[in-house]
Amino acid sequence: MRPYPARQVLRCELAWLPPGRVAADVTIVTDGATIVEVSEGGPAPAGAQQLHGLVLPGLANTHSHAFHRALRGRTHAAGSGQGSFWTWRDQMYDVASRLDPDRYLTLARAVYAEMALAGITSVGEFHYLHHAPAGRPYDDPNAMGHALVDAAHDAGLHISLLDTCYLTGGIGQPLDGVQRRFGDGDAQRWASRVEALRGPYDGRADVVIGAALHSVRAVPVEQMPTVVAWAANAAAPLHAHVSEQTAENDACLSAYGVTPTRLLRDRGALGPRTTAVHATHLTAQDISLLGESWTSACFCPTTERDLADGVGPAVALRDAGARLTLGSDSHAVIDLFEEARAVELDTRLVTGRRGHFQVAELLDAATAAGHDRLGFSNAGRLEIGCRADLVAVRLDSVRTSGPAQAAGSNAAAETVVFAATAADVTDVISAGRHIVEGGRHALGDVGLLLRNAIQQLR
Repeated sequence: MRPYPARQVLRCELAWLPPGRVAADVTIVTDGATIVEVSEGGPAPAGAQQLHGLVLPGLANTHSHAFHRALRGRTHAAGSGQGSFWTWRDQMYDVASRLDPDRYLTLARAVYAEMALAGITSVGEFHYLHHAPAGRPYDDPNAMGHALVDAAHDAGLHISLLDTCYLTGGIGQPLDGVQRRFGDGDAQRWASRVEALRGPYDGRADVVIGAALHSVRAVPVEQMPTVVAWAANAAAPLHAHVSEQTAENDACLSAYGVTPTRLLRDRGALGPRTTAVHATHLTAQDISLLGESWTSACFCPTTERDLADGVGPAVALRDAGARLTLGSDSHAVIDLFEEARAVELDTRLVTGRRGHFQVAELLDAATAAGHDRLGFSNAGRLEIGCRADLVAVRLDSVRTSGPAQAAGSNAAAETVVFAATAADVTDVISAGRHIVEGGRHALGDVGLLLRNAIQQLR
């Protein structure tokens, strides 16, 4: 990846500036990885690099399973495309059984480059594929985690590696088959391994080592406090799959007499550093618990609809005080604009009404909120002192052409959120480095990289 430039001057035709407005003729000066000046109007400085269209802060993909990308196009045929999350999971396990550190590096590098092409500059990798087949640790027990960090660096992304505790195959059930690759035996051994993983990245601005409870199905209740305590002591993000399917809720109620959200609350897992991923099937009390604890909720609409999981209560969570973020999860598609508008559009489908979320709220979920919940609180805003992440989106494509091009009109942001796709991203600057120019990633042909990486697994 290219080195950080010492200083650069960027001229934005239009830019999305705090607290949520489109401004015209914006000059942004960066010094290394940081924005040091933002000004509006006046002539373009001599030698400024022009960024056309609407310039946004870098997008944050708050929930990713990189290896799921190999499933795209393989789960919709007759037979394989039927069933539920649970039948899809069997196909996912087959891919998981074929990966080793070298193959994972190759695949994840291509996946993260695809994210960069979509305007993503930070990724939260929900990482549970830890060990070799049958659960035997590699010589370096964190070899798979290091592969993911290296892949993100190569693609130009910042990564919050959310190392996931995964101990049981269901409540009261042992790990079975490929699941044995996910487990460390108990939470204390998980914590010891993650602490060793964290050491090499101390001081790295582009890497956060966080924690995750895979789900109430995969972490026994008595093991949860160890994971929560590690995250608290490390001041690290803590994420968890929560109520993605009704079967998960039923199993939790049967075993513990409470919902997954209440169980996590009772074990100290909720709070301002915590993100509940999916949060699809919640009770009114669950929503209150998440909101009053300032826990965020990560919605992944393209995956939730692909797996027939359902539509989460986005409006109620927001109104209760939970901050919303976005993820592409299984990578059925990688397009944060699609995830953002789906939060509003899916809510329209289930309520029969329009206009639940303002564009500024959806862009916050895709930018500042997501970066913050990954541990990168200095990203996601085009303002002095923030990380120099800029994403230029075309306003002259067949999807975006029209009145949105009017200087200073907030219609530009509305058009991008409700009509643009990842294909409309032309330029991406990540921490001051130009990783995408003219729609092409610095690594070259990303489609070819993906094809070659996935073919290795077949």
